Amino acid sequence: MTSRALILGCAGRTLSAEEAAFFRDVRPWGFILFKRNIGTPDEVRALTGALRDAVGRGDAPILIDQEGGRVQRMGPPHWPAYPAGGRLGRLNGSGAAMAWLGARLMAHDLAGVGINVDCAPVLDVPVAGSHDIIGDRAYGTRPEAVAEIGRAVAEGLMAGGVLPVMKHIPGHGRAAVDSHHGLPVVEASRETLAAQDFRPFAALADLPMAMSAHVVFTGIDPERPATQSRTVIREIIRGAIGFDGLLMTDDLSMHALTGPFRARAEAAFAAGVDVALHCNGEAPEMRAVAEGTPELAGAALRRAEAALARLGPAPGGSDAAFDVGEARARFEAGLSAAA
Repeated sequence: MTSRALILGCAGRTLSAEEAAFFRDVRPWGFILFKRNIGTPDEVRALTGALRDAVGRGDAPILIDQEGGRVQRMGPPHWPAYPAGGRLGRLNGSGAAMAWLGARLMAHDLAGVGINVDCAPVLDVPVAGSHDIIGDRAYGTRPEAVAEIGRAVAEGLMAGGVLPVMKHIPGHGRAAVDSHHGLPVVEASRETLAAQDFRPFAALADLPMAMSAHVVFTGIDPERPATQSRTVIREIIRGAIGFDGLLMTDDLSMHALTGPFRARAEAAFAAGVDVALHCNGEAPEMRAVAEGTPELAGAALRRAEAALARLGPAPGGSDAAFDVGEARARFEAGLSAAA
């Protein structure tokens, strides 16, 4: 059965009959969960199972934003709290090792409830004066440091059978506006962006998935945000950065974008994205986005299949061989020693 090039959210902790029927009809490629969807571990497992049952695919991707710090959808009392990315970046000498270990533990948490994709690592490089929507989510302010920690996070996730999604390509670090609420416009030159913002993404261009930035880069395309810019996607993301993995939009319901929801999706696909993301679970919006979303086919299907082919623990990395208690104690001890 073919899928639509779409990732959707749902309203609550259980799937309503109406939602299940809608998903059976629309056939999204995957789903995304937020805090509103998270109850006990048993409740999350039941929800991920119900979502996959609705589309009849046991391997349907189920995503979550589980970065640590401010952006952690699963947390206490059922799961540990993890540090923000910025704290990992400040662990001189041990940051990459600790980032890998923390991500490996997160993968254990996620896989245990049926979640197989994490929207991390964050590869944005903040600059002075930028909005704190990125802030301590970033691993540092030097591209090479961000790339090093980001690589460790991605590999830790994949070692635990969870796909990483690098974000927000080609870079959200200079944005002076939170794209949840407005459209950021970055006026740095292409040369400046290439020297800093694009570098972590280029260093990790082999990763299976990436999420676009709802940011206008006036030196590249002064009219359209990256998510809807054919120039940015073709010349920068696929060209200069060299990313040939699955490119998904950031949430189409964010206020950085304007216009009818069908048109938002159509503009993103016309620009060259592979998969549309809509997160808030509101049925009229989801229906409109679905109307503007094509079947998953061609190069987008190839990239989606290549991403899913990388699911599963690395050799020797299965949870059967992973001592979770020992790893968690080592992770906590490493953070305490560096405090």
